[in-house]
Amino acid sequence: MATAMSYNKLWKLLIDKGMNKKDLKNAAGISTTAIAKLGKGDNLNTDTLLKICDVLNCDISEICEAVRNGELKGGEQNG
Repeated sequence: MATAMSYNKLWKLLIDKGMNKKDLKNAAGISTTAIAKLGKGDNLNTDTLLKICDVLNCDISEICEAVRNGELKGGEQNG
């Protein structure tokens, strides 16, 4: 069974911090494409993920997790 990335933890953390996707994009200096990939559950390079972690003052395990296909929740696609 294939494994995909889930960023559901990131969306929950943004809510907790009172931020939206645009706030994150601007604060982390990441592209609109990167935000779109996050929304689709696509792969991102680690530099982008670490920029997000720096802005949110968190560890990478607090914003994403690897899940097996078929186990994604909350609207993410398992392509």
